[in-house]
Amino acid sequence: MMTKKQKKTRNRILVVLSIFFVLIALEKMGALEELPVLAKFLIFLVPYIIIGYDVIKKAAINISHGQVFDENFLMMIATFGAFAIGEYPEALAVMLFYQIGELFQSYAVGKSRQSITEMMSIAPEIANVVGENGEVNEVDPYEVNIGDILLVRAGEKIPVDGVVVEGESFIDTAALTGESVPRRAGEGDDVISGCVNGEGILKIKAVKAYEDSTVSRILELVENASDKKSRMENFITRFARYYTPVVTVGAVLLAIVPPILGILALSDSIKRACIFLIVSCPCALVISVPLGFFGGIGASSKIGVLIKGSNFLEAASKIKTVVFDKTGTLTKGEFKVTDVVPCDEKDISKDELLEMAASGEAFSNHPIARSVFAAFIEASEKSDIDRSCISEADTKEASGRGIETVYIGKKLLLGNAKLMTENGVESFAEANNTSGTIVYVAYDGAYKGYVVISDVIKDEAKEAISLIKKVGANKTVMLTGDRKDVAEDVAKQIGIDEVIPQLLPADKVARVEKMLSSEDNDSKLAFVGDGINDAPVLMRADVGIAMGSLGSDAAIEAADIVIMDDDITKISSVIKIARKTIGIVKENIVFALSVKVIILILGALGLTTMWLAVFGDVGVAVIAILNSMRALKTTR
Repeated sequence: MMTKKQKKTRNRILVVLSIFFVLIALEKMGALEELPVLAKFLIFLVPYIIIGYDVIKKAAINISHGQVFDENFLMMIATFGAFAIGEYPEALAVMLFYQIGELFQSYAVGKSRQSITEMMSIAPEIANVVGENGEVNEVDPYEVNIGDILLVRAGEKIPVDGVVVEGESFIDTAALTGESVPRRAGEGDDVISGCVNGEGILKIKAVKAYEDSTVSRILELVENASDKKSRMENFITRFARYYTPVVTVGAVLLAIVPPILGILALSDSIKRACIFLIVSCPCALVISVPLGFFGGIGASSKIGVLIKGSNFLEAASKIKTVVFDKTGTLTKGEFKVTDVVPCDEKDISKDELLEMAASGEAFSNHPIARSVFAAFIEASEKSDIDRSCISEADTKEASGRGIETVYIGKKLLLGNAKLMTENGVESFAEANNTSGTIVYVAYDGAYKGYVVISDVIKDEAKEAISLIKKVGANKTVMLTGDRKDVAEDVAKQIGIDEVIPQLLPADKVARVEKMLSSEDNDSKLAFVGDGINDAPVLMRADVGIAMGSLGSDAAIEAADIVIMDDDITKISSVIKIARKTIGIVKENIVFALSVKVIILILGALGLTTMWLAVFGDVGVAVIAILNSMRALKTTR
């Protein structure tokens, strides 16, 4: 859809284009030859003013502000020169086709912004706060306080991050994550702002103020993205700053020097200078390069990935090494029982061993204890364990070792090898070649077996690593604070090249520093993480990639790229988009400069016409802009 301003410009172009074709036809038929020069001048001047008044106005305003050398100035001077030497059709054609190019450019920019500006519509306009007496008050989302109960009706946007306290529905997260399949949300589930509620009615408890909520952070990232220019964009900006004055001075010299030296007539010299000015307009570069980067950022946003600036998109195109945090990035960060191993199944079965372990862990809030207890509830299909068999008063946690308690009147030990050894457990043998956290079980002084608890690997992790290698990353590394055997087992399952285990957060920074020092200038290192302790590494890496859905605020703020739904297969998609974008930008630069240089030389030598000059300006710009539009299209 065109804006009102674009429609107005389009209508002017159609009117003047019709007049232009009529005038050209009349001139070819010789109908204008017998008219006085002034009459012919006025006939072409009227449509020229209609189509070019805004360009002349902008040029005059910029000159009054000291900003002389821009495309408006070049077009004004070139067309004035063409009128001065009697090239009326060419003068009108230059301004007409320049405006056609500008309209096309404006429409293309609007099109490329669409996928990003659509994201701006995720901002909720209202919040329905439920009062103490049950009445619902409509307020601005900024007025919502942490702890407020909000009513979200079907079709309404969730105003702030919260947790569902009543109701059940399906949440449309497409605007944030790019996922078309709605997610179920029920009591106790976390929901994020900007998502649209489906058919049900939800009551949610606000856990964040609006300014700290997901939707607010996303909008801030999008708004600031254009402030961070890539090296290519900065180069083009600097190039245009010096290029335009140089070619303007060159055109003046081309108009004056040959007649003085007696080489050319003044009219021929001015004509060549006008051609030189028209071709020299840097529109194709100044517009198509940023447009290409904007298209790449827009393509990424379509798949639920936020890139905070074109400089980070450029850096992503050079990623050769991808370093991962393990927990919450490659794994779900959810501890689950993956194996139950009795020492003698004639003495105790798997179900009996799991029940014994769950009984001992029943009063602990440790994540490992919770996972053992949850495994028993799931396997037995019971709502709770028989707590009469366990003595809460006699239950104590041995720091760094495990739990000691009394189960059916006898001592029960649950913990690591140290706990077993210290208590002189009979027949205890440490399990080897077992990946995960091992909870040994001893009852009444006798070893009964062990339970294996592992962090579950994400379903898409193996595919993600494979895709990253396919798009050209030479090396994948995993940094983790976990044990060596656990880390190596995860790496083996998903195809990670190198594992560095048992690291503290500060150690991760040092390791990344070491890897960065070995990278060459054409290679970039990306770090992918999600936790608070990953923030320093995300900031230090060439490209920091954070998980946006479950990731911490600190990680999202520190990162350069945010994956909104934690799908790490999108890392390869971002690299592909970045490389495609950079390729398009380079094509535009080479194409535009090559064509312009050739026509500039031909124009200076008098071997070209003003019509070719129009192509050298408008035609090249349109082709470059069309090429930039390809950056918007992406396949995962």
